[in-house]
Amino acid sequence: MDKRRNINSAEKSGKVADSKEVRLAIMARVHSGEITLSQAQTELKLIQRNAKSSGKITREEAFNLG
Repeated sequence: MDKRRNINSAEKSGKVADSKEVRLAIMARVHSGEITLSQAQTELKLIQRNAKSSGKITREEAFNLG
């Protein structure tokens, strides 16, 4: 439960690069037919890979910190 709260607080403060909102936005693009699922997965991996260089963390890192 604490780990989930830690993720939510990190997302609210803008520290998470691949937040729930980002993931939902990517999936909305998939559902609208703008991109394919494999393109969405590639985009998410790119966001996660560049998180540290942009001064943010990933959802997994936020979970492990909690």
